[in-house]
Amino acid sequence: MVIEENNEVALTVENGRAYITIKTDGYNLKQFDEMTRKLPRLKVTNFMALKKALDSKSQEPIEIGSWIESVGLDISGDKMQAIVTIYETESYIQEHIHEIQSNIQKLLIENNIVYGHESIDLETVKTGKSYIVANGLQPQRGADAIVTYLQQAEKKPEIKEDGKADYFDMNFIVEINEGSWLGEKIPPKEGIEGINIFGESLPASKGDDIPLRYDTESAYEVEEDGKIVLRSKTKGVIGEVNGLLAVQKHLVIEGDVGLETGNLKFDGTIQIKGTVMPGYSVIASGDISVEANDGVNSAELIKSTEGDVFIKGGIFGRDITKVEAGNNIYIKHANGCTLEAKENIHIGFYALGSTVFGNEVILDERKGKIIGGKVIAINSITTAFSGNSLERKTELIVQGIDRKILTENAKEKAKAMLKIQEEMAKTSENITQLSQFKNNMSSQQIALYEQTKQKYNRMEIEVKEMDTEIQRTLKMLRHSANYFIQISQEANAGTIIQIGSKSTTLSHSKKGKFMLENGEINV
Repeated sequence: MVIEENNEVALTVENGRAYITIKTDGYNLKQFDEMTRKLPRLKVTNFMALKKALDSKSQEPIEIGSWIESVGLDISGDKMQAIVTIYETESYIQEHIHEIQSNIQKLLIENNIVYGHESIDLETVKTGKSYIVANGLQPQRGADAIVTYLQQAEKKPEIKEDGKADYFDMNFIVEINEGSWLGEKIPPKEGIEGINIFGESLPASKGDDIPLRYDTESAYEVEEDGKIVLRSKTKGVIGEVNGLLAVQKHLVIEGDVGLETGNLKFDGTIQIKGTVMPGYSVIASGDISVEANDGVNSAELIKSTEGDVFIKGGIFGRDITKVEAGNNIYIKHANGCTLEAKENIHIGFYALGSTVFGNEVILDERKGKIIGGKVIAINSITTAFSGNSLERKTELIVQGIDRKILTENAKEKAKAMLKIQEEMAKTSENITQLSQFKNNMSSQQIALYEQTKQKYNRMEIEVKEMDTEIQRTLKMLRHSANYFIQISQEANAGTIIQIGSKSTTLSHSKKGKFMLENGEINV
């Protein structure tokens, strides 16, 4: 079949192959290009043969490429799109719209494309440009589970309208009744199936599930109205144990801790509506709240192993009182006492002659005062004033962290925890096997069985404690290494500023944000 011919050249097609015949000398590549612009169906693939034909002026037909179909169809690898390309001049398309439309439909039928047909405007199409004629429907992933928990008390001082911090009325404890709502989970949703252009169904993935994280000893799950609801097994206070939501036992002391109560040690939260009398101690696993307006005077020890400590009226410690917290300490003032927290220490008004150690030590930036004593923080110290006009020695120390040592410690703890977990798995298997014969056990065998269970419980507690310490270390490592001491109003002469291994004693009053710059403190 002849597709183009003149006195100089002839282009013919046979079985889809395109041939060129040169009739006269002088025919060149530029003339060939001008001619083939009108022939978009011609695809030259053998350029060496074309060059040879032009150079040798061969009058014998030479194969130079192919003559493609008027309309080409491509199917995407994921079977979600069909794309057509029209290889005709725009004028030809306008004159043969119905024919081309018919060809497109024929291609769709021949290729079994039955879904998502898209129409294209043939009056505006461009030669050689691709157009989508079928679109599949992508599967829709299901919604993830949504978990909501009862909010714990926001343990921070309320700020009055005049900007003053009120450390007298912190919302410290949320009381829970048996059966109270603690949280809920809306389960993940099923996805919506998709369909490809061949009409084949495409499975959709279900949304991700999110477990409810809670202490199984104090809370339970129940299905209600299509939701998984978390409820309290007992009366107590909302809290956290090893990173899990828990309802902790709640001991309320209506008066003082003293002669009538003796020293207190309690696995849970203690709310003391009075004070802790001189020489007495309070130790609890959960939060401790001492709510007397007069605060604490010369108590020996107030210690929360896993929670926070709140002392509404502050401390007059007479160099006796020590307060320790597994998390944070909130206190109106500290006078002649020792405060130590694994997290942060918030002091309302002043720290006088006290030893204070925490991750961050925070006093009010307008009126807070640190006078005498020693304040040590991992990351930062914030206060308005330090020292006094008599140049009383006041040490402010930000230690920072050795990231290499902390990282190695975390790795070692993780290895140790893994070994314990492996032993727990074996012990759990032993318990399961022994439980099958419990009814036929001798007293000695029952004792062994109970000892095995106790061993498992001890390992479980140890793993939780190790995990808490690892998470605390990782949190410290994630903290940006921006160590500073912020004194917003006045740092008096006699204040010792130390950051890392660098230290200086102020010889005259200053204020500002002290930090390391080029390896030195910017005093």
